[in-house]
Amino acid sequence: MTDQLINEIINLVDNNDEKKLRNKFDELHHADVAEILEELHFDQATYIIKLLDSEETSDILMELDDDYREKILKNLSTKEIAEEVEELDTDDATDIIAELPEERQKKVISKIEDKDHKADIKELLKYDDDSAGGLMAKELIKVNENWPVTRCIKEMRLQASEVTRVHSVYVVDNNDMLLGRLSLKDLLVANPKSNIKSIYISKVDFVNVNDTAEHVASIMQKYDLGAIPVVDDKKKLLGRITIDDIVDLIKEEAEKDYQLAAGITQDVDVDDSIYKLSWARLPWLFLGLLGGIGAAAVMGGFEEVLLQYKILFYFTPLIAAMAGNVGVQSSAIIVQGLANNDIKDSINNRLFKETLLSILNGIILAVFLFGFIYFWRNEIDVALAISLSLVAVIIVAGIVGTFIPLFLNKRGIDPAIATGPFITTSNDIFGILIYFLIAKLILQF
Repeated sequence: MTDQLINEIINLVDNNDEKKLRNKFDELHHADVAEILEELHFDQATYIIKLLDSEETSDILMELDDDYREKILKNLSTKEIAEEVEELDTDDATDIIAELPEERQKKVISKIEDKDHKADIKELLKYDDDSAGGLMAKELIKVNENWPVTRCIKEMRLQASEVTRVHSVYVVDNNDMLLGRLSLKDLLVANPKSNIKSIYISKVDFVNVNDTAEHVASIMQKYDLGAIPVVDDKKKLLGRITIDDIVDLIKEEAEKDYQLAAGITQDVDVDDSIYKLSWARLPWLFLGLLGGIGAAAVMGGFEEVLLQYKILFYFTPLIAAMAGNVGVQSSAIIVQGLANNDIKDSINNRLFKETLLSILNGIILAVFLFGFIYFWRNEIDVALAISLSLVAVIIVAGIVGTFIPLFLNKRGIDPAIATGPFITTSNDIFGILIYFLIAKLILQF
């Protein structure tokens, strides 16, 4: 995508040159078209959406940024939106309708002509967004265990016309209970008169419709699945979840965790209003302010010491920075492990390991710092006080950075919140307090 292409499309829109616009977009992938539309004013983008066929624009809409798509949908009539969602798989159609105000949702659904599609969307809207039901699509291929191979192939051809991608073929009984999956290779080489019951594979991974989205992602990642069936509590087959939905989920979670780690409490984008961006950042900035005040209060309690040993003041930023850095490193590793479900041992074992690691790193850094201070000031007691303080601060910061995300996770709170200003601020205060207490003990003031 180039500026020249963007300018060319803008000129065609301004001149209402519909034929050239259609020809231009016929050459492009829908993801590229979405990228182009996001460079245009949404009135121009809406013009293009209305110009192209719903079969093309439905996929384009799904590629757009959520906020940008919301603006375009406001410019479309309920009938136009209904025409778009009728071209989409039920999971994508549900996602678009869910973004609309409740009253408009009802109007759009009422305009959908395909009764089965409409019923499926209504069903999917009932599920929580963060559940397997909220992720699944109703489109899939299923065959009955009692069908002969010839009928199975015939039925699969009929069902495949409604399915964008065929990942798996699921086998059910007369009550639609999931029994297993069917290998296409086994189907092709099977005797045409034999029943599916004799050739299907009973081993099949599945998730419950009420399972969390994170659990679904974990299962699909663990077993390298391209798709996974979704069942209810009675194991009735309800739908399937495909890997593209999981990739989108992982991307959204990563963005959310990154913002939390940076001290941003709301889901925001660069194009959001100054008001929204400000309120997303202020809570953690305010926490940082309180942390700074707390650190200043701690230092104020050792004012006489600072007058007598001014060198302690010089190393205060170093101690605070090391405490914050170590804490963030420790918490980041724990949060990553929790996200990937890699942490299997107990909190005590994890804290013990982090303590040993902190002791090792602290000693190595303290030896270097001791040598620097001693050769600079030739005061062995001061060098010892600052170096030992560094070891203690690193150990405490490592323990705090490990414990807090584990504790938050146990309480059902997103542990990513621990990797940002929360850890940095708390460790700054603890670090400075420990620094002066150890210095006071060694220097005897």
